[in-house]
Amino acid sequence: MFSCLKDKVGEVLLPGDDFSFRADDTISLTDPVKPEKAVCGPGLRRSGDRLVVCKSGVLRHKQPNMFWIDSQQRRYVPAKGETVIGIVTVKSGDVFKVDFGGSEQASLSYLAFEGATKRNRPNVQVGDLVFAQFVIANKDMEPELVCVDSSGRANGMGVFGGGGLLFRVSLGLVRRLLAPHSVLRVELQQLFPCELVVGMNGRLWVKASSVQQTLVIANLLESCENMTAEQRRQLFRRAAQGAL
Repeated sequence: MFSCLKDKVGEVLLPGDDFSFRADDTISLTDPVKPEKAVCGPGLRRSGDRLVVCKSGVLRHKQPNMFWIDSQQRRYVPAKGETVIGIVTVKSGDVFKVDFGGSEQASLSYLAFEGATKRNRPNVQVGDLVFAQFVIANKDMEPELVCVDSSGRANGMGVFGGGGLLFRVSLGLVRRLLAPHSVLRVELQQLFPCELVVGMNGRLWVKASSVQQTLVIANLLESCENMTAEQRRQLFRRAAQGAL
C-alpha cells in the first residue's frame, strides 16, 4: 500500500478513491518484525483492510509514513488541542459563549484565563476577539475553550485585537502559514512587518504599521491562495514597488 500511496502523492484524489492492503502489508503472526503502518491525516479514513479518501484534494506525504489530503476546505470542524480565533457573543454568569465559525458555539469559563480567580475576573466583553485552545471537541458534547496551556500560562492566548483586521481564508492557506518553515510567512514579513494571528478555524487577524498596509496584507493573503510560488513572488514584487 505504501508504494501505491507514494505514487499518488501530489495528485488530486476524490472521495471514494481507496487503496487496498497488499499481502506484504499485512501483519504476520510468525514474523517478529511488524511492518510499518500508514498514519492517516485529514481526508483519509481506515475501513477494514482499505484506506478510503473522504475529502477531495491533493495527497500529501511526510516522512516516514504520514499521509493526508490537502484541500481548500472552509468549513471548520473543531479538534482537541487546536487554537482558534473566536468572537465573544454572550456573557452569561461565569461562562462566555464564543463563536469560532463551527456548527455551534463554544463555552469559555472566566477561570480559563491566566491569573483569573473569583475575585480577579478577566475583562472580557461581548464582541472581543479571543485566541483560545480547545480542551473538549466531541461531536456529542459542547465544545469548550481555554486561554491557558497545560501549565496554566497564557502562552500568547487571551483577549486581543485592538486596531487590527479580522478576515477569513481557506483551511489550506492556514496550514501553509503555520508550517514550521513557511515560505509564504517569511516573504510576507519581509514585505510588510506586521502582527499576524492565525487560527486553525480559518480566521486571520493582521495589524501593520498603517491601515493601508493592513488592507494590502489582507488582500495579498486572499489573492495568493490559489497561486503558484512564481505567481506569488511576482505579486509580492508588485506590492513592494507600490503597484497595487
